[in-house]
Amino acid sequence: MDAIDRALINRLQDGIAVTRRPFRAVAAELGISEQQVVDRLQALVDSGLLSRFGPLYNAERLGGAVTLAAIAVPEDRYEDVAELVNAYPEVAHNYAREHPLNMWFVVSTERPDRLQQVLEDIRHRSGLEVYDMPRQREYYIGLRFEL
Repeated sequence: MDAIDRALINRLQDGIAVTRRPFRAVAAELGISEQQVVDRLQALVDSGLLSRFGPLYNAERLGGAVTLAAIAVPEDRYEDVAELVNAYPEVAHNYAREHPLNMWFVVSTERPDRLQQVLEDIRHRSGLEVYDMPRQREYYIGLRFEL
């Protein structure tokens, strides 16, 4: 990752306009071409430095559902269970924690009834209890990572 990649990531954390050519203004701010912005983002995703790049939707406002879930996964099964969980397109991200519930993931679905289907399917296929922890209140913390 070079200085331009860092500047690009820092800039994109502030959001981009929803326009016909959203990367044009970003490119102008960074002094590079629009195509360079696109190519650099693709390279960052392809290399794994960025796990994903895309919009963040409020599933509930769109008629769907979202929850935080956790599982206590035996260490010798962790990779297999992570692969199972991550195979669901409804799983936004999955992360390890140093806690008895050592796998945490966010599930976001188009329809509220699909949420419990996904959790139940993961429970059935893994043979492990899946703890559903729906949001009770929403907070905006403005998280940003300066690179």
